Amino acid sequence: SMAALSTSPPPYPVRVAVLGGGNFGLALASVLGRKGIPVTLLVRSDEIAQQLNTEHRHPRYMNDVSLPTTIRATSDPKTALSDATYVVHSVPVQYSRAFLNDVKDYIPKGVPVLSASKGIETTSLGFMADILRECLGDDRSYAFLSGPSFAREICEGVATAVVIASEDVDLTDDFADLFSSENFRVYTSHDVIGVEIGGAVKNVIALAAGMCEGLGLGTNAMSGLVTRGCAEMRRLGLALGARPSTIAGLSGVGDTFGTCFGPLSRNRKFGYRLGQGETMEEILASTTEVAEGVDTAIALRAMIKKRLKGYRLYLKYPILF
Repeated sequence: SMAALSTSPPPYPVRVAVLGGGNFGLALASVLGRKGIPVTLLVRSDEIAQQLNTEHRHPRYMNDVSLPTTIRATSDPKTALSDATYVVHSVPVQYSRAFLNDVKDYIPKGVPVLSASKGIETTSLGFMADILRECLGDDRSYAFLSGPSFAREICEGVATAVVIASEDVDLTDDFADLFSSENFRVYTSHDVIGVEIGGAVKNVIALAAGMCEGLGLGTNAMSGLVTRGCAEMRRLGLALGARPSTIAGLSGVGDTFGTCFGPLSRNRKFGYRLGQGETMEEILASTTEVAEGVDTAIALRAMIKKRLKGYRLYLKYPILF
């Protein structure tokens, strides 16, 4: 379902803490900041916080983009979190557990958390829903944002549609209301595992799509590969209890299209460079941006092996497995 359009700040006092000052954290902070909602970004260092507060741009990420002046930044978790009414988590999956364990004592009891991170943790083979519960407990509600949403386009204010999923029906509506604007359309879902599978698996398919392009295999091969990848995503979803309609929606097929065919995708770029003959080590050494698909591909293979028993394991997963 779709959220009613809300361009004004909510009537009750809301303060949002965004964890992680990477591209997507900056983008989500911008969506809220443009609506006049007080946002505090928790970033890694004082220098970055200072630059964000004085120049309203990040020194490294999208440093040509001006951010709303309503966004404040700090490197102190107590300052960022003590009076937060909502928390947005935008730290890459593989770093999330350590990060959350560092800040968990500062997050007020019962404050809901929206996760915007996509992937599968290599150590636990868990999704963000598992990591959040293990780190922050069961006494709060969690929601998950996904869909074709490149950070730069969000910051530039061009039209974007995303989906927010939670088992807590009221929370999906609250978050949808909080984020919705004329150029940021939020749909809601209650299929958390479906949304998480789409967000994780599409990055792996994008690596393969990038390799296809890097090898110069043409549009037919790439379109075939992406379509079969989506079929595998659906099959995996069924095995883990997701609804096929979720996989066919924004967080599954929608995000896969954006990531496989869009020029801004880190995962597609990473795959492209592999296809051109660079080694994984060379590519990893040359960039500070995280291509989530690299670790997720390893975790996904292990997860399929561990969680899909019997005949399901022998169904063909040539792209994911």
